[in-house]
Parts: sequence; structure tokens; C-alpha cells
Amino acid sequence: MKSPFPASLCALVVFLTSLTNLCAQEPSIDNLLKKLPPPEKLLKNPVQRALQGNDPALQDPLGAQILAAAQKRNFGGALKMARALTQKYPRSAAAHGLCGGVLLMLRQFPAAETECRRAIALRSDFALGYLLLSSAQAAQNHFAAALPNTKKLTALEPKNPIGWLVVSECESRLGHKAEAVAAAKKATGVSPGFAVTWLQLARLERAAGHDLECLRALTRAAELQPDNAGTQATIGFGYINLNRIAEAVPPLQRAARITPNDYLIQAQLGFCLEETGQTAAGIEHLRKAVRLAPNYAPAWEHLGLAYAKEGRHGEAAHSFERATKIMPGYKLAWEHLAAECETLGRSAEAKDAAAHAARLKSATPPTSKKRR
Repeated sequence: MKSPFPASLCALVVFLTSLTNLCAQEPSIDNLLKKLPPPEKLLKNPVQRALQGNDPALQDPLGAQILAAAQKRNFGGALKMARALTQKYPRSAAAHGLCGGVLLMLRQFPAAETECRRAIALRSDFALGYLLLSSAQAAQNHFAAALPNTKKLTALEPKNPIGWLVVSECESRLGHKAEAVAAAKKATGVSPGFAVTWLQLARLERAAGHDLECLRALTRAAELQPDNAGTQATIGFGYINLNRIAEAVPPLQRAARITPNDYLIQAQLGFCLEETGQTAAGIEHLRKAVRLAPNYAPAWEHLGLAYAKEGRHGEAAHSFERATKIMPGYKLAWEHLAAECETLGRSAEAKDAAAHAARLKSATPPTSKKRR
């Protein structure tokens, strides 16, 4: 669902620029929660919002020209005109705020701070001034300085989720986990239909060690983004990490329908189906996973386990052999291979596999993670 407050999202971009990388192949909870709207889609918003209002300076033709220049990414030209506007209307908070917005887009943060402070000095209730000022401060990692300005923003616009989101981010960066979660909850309360608020709450619940609360927030975000495979998959992975395998199946099934060629989603869904007694369906997804990623050892291991449950021991042994070749340090795969070879009457191979397993110190490979 599109946010009812799109013009203010620029603040989120500035606050969270260091958290914009999402791993495409492995959308773990931590990686998903780092994904935010791309900055290039939001850079025009400070200018758009600054041009809203009844300030006489905004009726000047320069305002429309500044917006047009910013939309064309001619930020240098936009700044030149914004400077001219402040000279023409030196007592206009909106003119200085507009100039501050252009400077923010140019990442000239100290200069943006100066213009925003001028705007606030002219009009103490100028909400945009506090938003842009706190954004410029946060971009320089001055979160302690930004926090009071974000709180002033929430006092002026208590029903705007952006203010609460930036407060939560400042609190989080200052190590105030409980306060960060509380502010994020405020954001979800004032705008429950805005998925970003739920993603922020999920991230902060995760940081506070509240894994179940994190998943609940992610689920709300997923309801607002039903076609987002990454969100659906991450919820499934989260339930796997909590050993609530049955609850992982529905979101992983939705993710698999959206992106049927994602090997990791197919492998995790196959694992969950196998674990919950749906072995035939699990085999179908695991076989697809190994076709998509022939060198992904965990999928071969779980495929072998599923085959073994169905009494298909030859196919199980083959799958375990593949797993051991890809990941020779994985003790459990060797143990499974030994058991299947013994069942098949291949005693010499079973003895060799068991001996190999005995030489390994750990039951899990060195690179294994909690979520398999």
C-alpha cells in the first residue's frame, strides 16, 4: 500500500542510507530489515513539501522553477534559484526551508543545517524545518543533536508517522532500544497501513532480542505487501529459527508462488514440508532446489532425508553422496550416507563413510547457520 505521507520519506533515506543493501539470494531477517525505499526515488520530496503552504514566497515563479530543476536533477541550478528566493524573501521560513531541502539533496549537510535553523528562527512551528534539520544532523551521525528536533517534529505533527520513525531511528542509533521500539510502535499506531512503519518496528524488535515480536511486525508488513517474496520468505525463515516449522510453511508457500525459481525458498519450503510429514511435497520442492542450485549441499541433505523416510534408499544415498562431495566437512551428511549404505547392504561404503564421519569434529559444517 502506498504511504499517505510520501513527501516525508526523504528523512528515512537520509537516516538509513547505511542500511540499504539487501542480499538477493538469501533474504535473512537482518538483511530484509535493512532494505528501504531507494534514495533516487525520493530525492525530490524535500522540494515538493517545501513548496506546500501559504507563504507568499511560495507563490513566486521561482518556486516552480526550483521544483522543475530538481525533478531534472539539476540540483546546482535549483540551489542557485533557491538562494535567490531567500534573498528576495529573507523573512520567509518556507524560502529558507526550501533552500535547506535543496542543500540536503546535494548532501551539503552543514549548509542545510544553517538554512533550516534560519527557517526555525523565523517560525518556531515550522515542522519541515525540524524534519530537514534532523535529517542533516543524522546524515552526519549527530544523532544526539537530531533527537530533540525529531521530537519537536512529533509534537507539531503527532499523526505523521515519519516523525515517529525518525525518532525511533535516533533512539536506536543512541542505543536506547526500549525507547526506539516505543517510538516505532507510535508510528504503526498513527499509520497502520504504511508498511515501512512495520518494517522499522520489526527491525527494532529484532535488535532488542524480541524475535517473536519481530515476526509479528513482519507479518503485518507482509499483509500490506502480499506480493513481496522477500518479506514472505523472511517470515518463514524466522519461524524456522524459532523451531516453529509448521508456521513457516504458509509464508514460504506464498514466497515460492511469487518467485518459483529462488532455490533457497524452494529448499527451505521443502525442508519444512518434510519436517511436518508432507514428505512427497517436500521432495518436489527439494528436487527443484537442487536443479536450480546443484551445489547447495543442505538441499541435497534434506532431499536424502525425505527419500529415506519414503524408503527410497538408493536415491537417499545418492543425495547424501552429493552433499558430502559439496561439503566434505559436514559430519551429519557422512553419518546419513553411512546409514543408507548399510541399509542397502553396501557394507564397505558404509564403513568408509562412518570412518570419515568419525574423523570430523563437528556435526555441522564450519559455515553453517542457525537457519539451514
